Amino acid sequence: MTALPFPHQPSSPREFPPETTSVLALKELVASVYREQTKVQNLLSSLGFALRSFNNLNQFLELTPLMAARVTDADGGALILYKPNEQITLAHLHFQDAQVSQEIRQKLESVIAQVNTSELTQQPPQANASLPDYLDYQIRQILNPTLKSYCTPILVKNIERGRLYVFSRPPQYVWTPTRRKLLQLVADQTAVAIANNELTLELRSKERQDRELEIASDIQLRLLPRKCPNIQGVILAAKCKTANRVGGDYYDFIPTNYDQLRSNHSEETVSTSVPWSIVIGDVMGKGVPAGLIMTMTRGMLRAEVLNRHTPSHILQHLNRVMYADLDNSHRFVTLFYAEYNPKTRILSYSNAAHNPPLIWQTANHQIFALDTKGMLIGLDPDSDYEDAQIQLQSNDTIVYYTDGFTDAMNQNGERFGEERWQQAVHQACKMEQNPQEILDYLFNQVQQFIGVGNNNSDDMTLIVMKIA
Repeated sequence: MTALPFPHQPSSPREFPPETTSVLALKELVASVYREQTKVQNLLSSLGFALRSFNNLNQFLELTPLMAARVTDADGGALILYKPNEQITLAHLHFQDAQVSQEIRQKLESVIAQVNTSELTQQPPQANASLPDYLDYQIRQILNPTLKSYCTPILVKNIERGRLYVFSRPPQYVWTPTRRKLLQLVADQTAVAIANNELTLELRSKERQDRELEIASDIQLRLLPRKCPNIQGVILAAKCKTANRVGGDYYDFIPTNYDQLRSNHSEETVSTSVPWSIVIGDVMGKGVPAGLIMTMTRGMLRAEVLNRHTPSHILQHLNRVMYADLDNSHRFVTLFYAEYNPKTRILSYSNAAHNPPLIWQTANHQIFALDTKGMLIGLDPDSDYEDAQIQLQSNDTIVYYTDGFTDAMNQNGERFGEERWQQAVHQACKMEQNPQEILDYLFNQVQQFIGVGNNNSDDMTLIVMKIA
């Protein structure tokens, strides 16, 4: 029986036809690319998770050089940041070999020290070269021929805040467009982390400032009179509306003896016949600085009133004391100081460049200003002030105010103005309203002029005093 010949068997299981070998090689290449893509995606996902999870910026920045090296298949990476004072710092460094890492760190720190301690920040030695370009040049020089370096800028709001480097040993490593894009992705994530951290710090600072403003506003409200005093033969109404949480307007009712000053803080409403000081003022400026000066003015003036000097002497003493504190601060105080004697119905007053109060005389239905010569408080230590007096009659009304009323502007940029203000005061007093109704009417007139829903840009303070 003749044996049939067997088909030819390959001498080795790896011996395939050329076309089969090409297919297997292509599949292996596709699998390798897929594994590489998966690795890169996992690394970038981890970096994104860290960006969302870490509350500490430094913890995230520690990962940046490591991630940059991993996604680009480099041997190491470094993060160099620019400080606000135009200094450069090596934030973090990663390299697989610990000994080489220490050598790289020393080299990078020597370059950075050279840049920071020299005048390179002003005059780079290379013509038309920026500081980052010169830094790149120096790093390449100091690492060659051991390592090759590649970098990309870290941009926060289109401002370069640092550079992200990767290092690799030549000649096998190839800097491909894909690796360039991957390094840029890590740099962009780093920029987002820096921007988020700065935004968080700004929000915390704003929250702290808001809390401090709330405290300052509360203190200022407590320093202003909680209620109008019950002065014999006088009806009073007063209101202060600040443009910001803390304002620079000031008004006060100060009894001229210490016992009455203490009892004024109680809830008693017993009428008193002792002389009372009625004060209104305005610190140039707004916000916390103006509020602090207002508080200082209040304390000094209250102490001065108890000395029982004339209004002009009180302003003169106050000016000399405050001049030393306000010198070179570019802040001054306007102040109108008056003292009313309920027994004689005489109002004595002196003005330090404040808006003169308007008095409505019922007997002749006329309105005019109460004013004297005098400079701003804190402008000139040798300023002189004048005294004046007026005999008040029944139903006479005095309106003390700050320039927030006359300087109020509507949407067309038009001022309320002194003429319109006098007409409003004349109309309110002519209707023989009580002080609270006059006060509300005047506030409403200005608010209607500004526009419903709009706020004035300046503080507005008003005192209405009527002889019963």
